[in-house]
Amino acid sequence: MRLLVCHPGATWATHDVHTGLCAGLRAAGHDVVEYALGGRLRASRVYLEWLWRQQARHGGPLKDVRPTPADAQYHASQEAVTRALRHDVDWALVVCAAYFHPDAAELLRRAGVPAAVVFTESPYDDPEQAAVAPRYAVCFTNERASVGRLRAANPTTHYLPAAYDPAAHGPHLNGSAPAHDVVFVGTGFGSRAALLSAVDWTGIDLGLYGAWEDLPAGHPLTPFVRQGLVDNARAGQLYRHARIGLNLYRSAGDVPAESLNPRAYELAADGVFTLTEPRAEVAERFGDRVATFAGAADLGARVRRLLEHPDDLARAGRALPAAVADATYTHRAERLVAHLR
Repeated sequence: MRLLVCHPGATWATHDVHTGLCAGLRAAGHDVVEYALGGRLRASRVYLEWLWRQQARHGGPLKDVRPTPADAQYHASQEAVTRALRHDVDWALVVCAAYFHPDAAELLRRAGVPAAVVFTESPYDDPEQAAVAPRYAVCFTNERASVGRLRAANPTTHYLPAAYDPAAHGPHLNGSAPAHDVVFVGTGFGSRAALLSAVDWTGIDLGLYGAWEDLPAGHPLTPFVRQGLVDNARAGQLYRHARIGLNLYRSAGDVPAESLNPRAYELAADGVFTLTEPRAEVAERFGDRVATFAGAADLGARVRRLLEHPDDLARAGRALPAAVADATYTHRAERLVAHLR
C-alpha cells in the first residue's frame, strides 16, 4: 500500500506519533510519502503576511484583510491534494489533524483520494475532533473510551492504542544522560504542576524535562526543571538512567479515560520502574508490575519508600519490556492498515 502521511505540524509529542507510524509502515513494507505540514505552516504564515503587507503598503484591495491562522492552515494543507495525486497514493493519513485544515480533507475526498485520520488528543479534544471526523473516510483514536463519542460523528471510527518506537526506546540502547532519582518528560499542564508542587521533594533528585517554561518565577518546581523540550531519543536516554520514571496524565475532568499514553509504553520498553496515575489499561497490561498512586501525599510517600530499595526497582524494571513487546509502531501500523483494507 502507498500512503501519504501528513505531519501533525507540531515539533514534539504528536511529531513522535508521526515518525513512529511512518517507521512502522515502512517496516511493514508499505510505501510512505510524507507531507511536511510543520514546515509548510511556518512558510505559509510568512508568505501570507508578506502578501498582506504588500497590499497594505500599496493600498491594494486586500489591505484590510489580514490573514488569519486558519488562512495559513488552509494554505499549508491544500497541496496535500496535489501531492497525493502526483504519487498516486492509496490513502492519505493525517496525524492529529489539529493543524490540518478540514477543507483539505474534503478536497482529498473530491479528488478521489480516501483520507484517514489518527486522532491523538482524545479524550481532551474530542469535541474538536468530532467536528472534523465526518470529513474522513476512517478515523482512529488513541483513547478507547472515546470510540463511542467519535463514532457518533463518524461510524467508521476505531481504537488505535498508543505505542513506542524501538529506535528510541529499549534496554539495549545506549546514550549518556543525567541519572535522576525520579524523571518526568512532558508538558507542564496546570494539573501536573499542582500535583508535583504539593510533594516534598527535599533530598530527592527530581528531573523535569519538556515544556515547563510557563512556571512563574519562584515556583517550587523551578529548581527541578533541567531542560526544555527533548526529542524522543533523548527522553529514552533519560528514562533508562532514572531509578523511577513518573507517568502523569493530563486532567480530563469528568470525561472518562482508560487508555495508556505513549509515555507508559516508552517507560516500560526502556525497562525503568514506573510510578503512574491509575487508568484501566495500566492494570490490564501490567498487572502489579507498574505501581500507581492516588494524590500528592501518596506519591511522595511511595517515592521515598521505593528509593530505599534500588535493587527491587531495577529488578521490577527489567520485567517490563516483555509486557510491551507487542506495542511497537510496527504493530500499530499493521492494525491501521488492516482497517483501511
